[in-house]
Amino acid sequence: MNKSMDKMTFKHLLATTTREKEDSYVVNELFTRYPSIQELLDVTEEELLQIKGIGKVKAQQIIAALQLARMNPNPSEERFTIRSPEDAYEYLRDMQYLNQEHFVVLGLNTKNEILYRETIFVGTLNSSVVHPREVFKSLIRRSCASAIVSHNHPSGDVSPSQEDVQVTKRLHEAGKTIGIEVLDHIIVGHERYVSLKEKGYL
Repeated sequence: MNKSMDKMTFKHLLATTTREKEDSYVVNELFTRYPSIQELLDVTEEELLQIKGIGKVKAQQIIAALQLARMNPNPSEERFTIRSPEDAYEYLRDMQYLNQEHFVVLGLNTKNEILYRETIFVGTLNSSVVHPREVFKSLIRRSCASAIVSHNHPSGDVSPSQEDVQVTKRLHEAGKTIGIEVLDHIIVGHERYVSLKEKGYL
């Protein structure tokens, strides 16, 4: 991949390699789960196989396309930097349009640049389903320095529930043990957000 390759060119490369249309479910789902080129470059075959419509052969085709793309060690796309809860919200505000609760993890490097975004869980949030193991698995594999977690309230009300607070504290404690700090938990509503760090829960 040369330095001038953008998302549209990269999408065309993936579509051609997998014999899919550029607006197909598979291609769109890849860019939904992994919004940046850098995130796609880091995806594994195991993660690809979890996507509906991607079997062993198609996963290998995608990995082959990614290997071609990795020929450029410095993708042109700049990473988004989180300097404040508001920055995190701006990056995550698309979650306000989701009809179900989604729990999302942002992995950051030592400069607070976003390395990847991953949806861990879809459904009603509670401490039993948002397990630290699932949250930190990719963070560890990608050597992240810290993380921001987030979920949306489809009702639009961003008031944190007791369950939200419990999940936040549980992940924060797990992060201290592992050595990957959970910097914040952002609740996204309709054109608004709440930072549990600003609320004093972290």
